[in-house]
Amino acid sequence: MMPNKTIYVSDEDLPLYQQAQELAGGSLSSAIAAALRRYVEVEVGRRGGYDEVTVEVGTGQRRKVRFSGVLLGQWRHTDGIRIDEYRVYRTRTGKFAVYLEHTPDWTWSGGWGKKPPPGWLKYLGLGNPEQDWGFAQAESTLEVADSLEALREKMPGELYDMVAAVADQPAVEDLDI
Repeated sequence: MMPNKTIYVSDEDLPLYQQAQELAGGSLSSAIAAALRRYVEVEVGRRGGYDEVTVEVGTGQRRKVRFSGVLLGQWRHTDGIRIDEYRVYRTRTGKFAVYLEHTPDWTWSGGWGKKPPPGWLKYLGLGNPEQDWGFAQAESTLEVADSLEALREKMPGELYDMVAAVADQPAVEDLDI
């Protein structure tokens, strides 16, 4: 038999509880349990030094994914047109998450070759009336590695060396001072 708990709701909070009950398919206890589960997960992570991380993955219309993690390192590389940005996190479960974001791949024409000329007026098309430009959609990925060794192949060697040097440091260090 399920234990019975009574929750007192103020008049001004009643519409919120009614909306939660509707969203949970008619079960207020399901809505409350889901909210408490999420609260406990986030709060335990926060107290352990982990941040809630939300990133967008995919191409074009990307979807958001969320996890608890500590940022261990960040790396950017550019070829002058496109930027690849890596962010590496240690997750609350002890895994490693590698987020890679490729910015749009821009192309220009109009006598300048692949790179646009310096100056913001040129970017707006005010410096050369005959030009074309476009870009390929940005793309982002999130890969998870179970171990530091499995992480090695997912990023540039320089970033791996930086991350490996700090990977076992605690998210929070309690000092008795």
